[in-house]
Amino acid sequence: MTQTFAARIDREDPRRYEELTRLRLEDPQAVARAAATRIKHPGVRLGAQNFIIAADHPARGALSVGNRATAMADRRDLLDRLQIALENPAVDGVLASPDVLDELLLLGALDYKLVFGSMNRGGLTGLVNELDDRFTGHTAAALAALGADGGKMLTRIAYEDADTVATLEATAHAVSDLARHGLIAMVEPFISRRQGGKVVNELTPDAVIKSMGIASGLGESSAYTWLKIPVVAEMERVMAATTMPTVLLGGDPGGRPDEVFASWQHALAQPGVQGLTVGRTLLYPQDDDVAGAVATAASLLTHHTPVTSD
Repeated sequence: MTQTFAARIDREDPRRYEELTRLRLEDPQAVARAAATRIKHPGVRLGAQNFIIAADHPARGALSVGNRATAMADRRDLLDRLQIALENPAVDGVLASPDVLDELLLLGALDYKLVFGSMNRGGLTGLVNELDDRFTGHTAAALAALGADGGKMLTRIAYEDADTVATLEATAHAVSDLARHGLIAMVEPFISRRQGGKVVNELTPDAVIKSMGIASGLGESSAYTWLKIPVVAEMERVMAATTMPTVLLGGDPGGRPDEVFASWQHALAQPGVQGLTVGRTLLYPQDDDVAGAVATAASLLTHHTPVTSD
């Protein structure tokens, strides 16, 4: 029987990823070769909900999980957790910043997976101009060269902050550029505001619906646009606001795990919900059982093809 990644790896060995450093130093073209030889995902379809693991938080300076301020700071630990998650066959995708995506490609962990790059990480947590969320990560051209499936962009809309217009304009250009390359634009919109020196997102149904309407109209074409939204109250009304494929985000975990999973299950049952794109909640669960948390989330997804008329 093939051992799982968790059984194969010695998580106490500080040199377990030294080969990545060697390749970066001596053979940087190895990333492009790994991307070229990767076996791609067979493709998305209605009724088969997708399960995507997100790992782009450190690139925005967001290292905390719950009350653990530096939970995501150890890159070796993060790669361990990502590979444990990706080993579950129900996990069929990853969303990552360029550094993490390159590492997963070099590790050979992305065969048969959907691949989404994280495009704007310039709105650093706590930065004075956090809402001017510059595009500092993947470009559409780079994602096409890697054979990726699409790119994701965080789009925070703050009516009292002048930086919002720059973020909206940059997001629109990114949506258009991805569409020209035939790649999915996964837009993650929020109505946001500053409170006590921090940027907070409005998690009411009306705020989410408003953000969805704004995000849906960005770019010269919506043909390749998906939405990535939080799970809030009244998800039936929220999902009535769009015909676009929509994935649910996890956010910073809070509350009891059983309550979180129950809220996901209800939201996943709504029309148009194409799956989950979750990171910290599953990679850093309260009991530290990554495989168990991923398995529980996977059990909530549907994998059937709807019956259509001839």
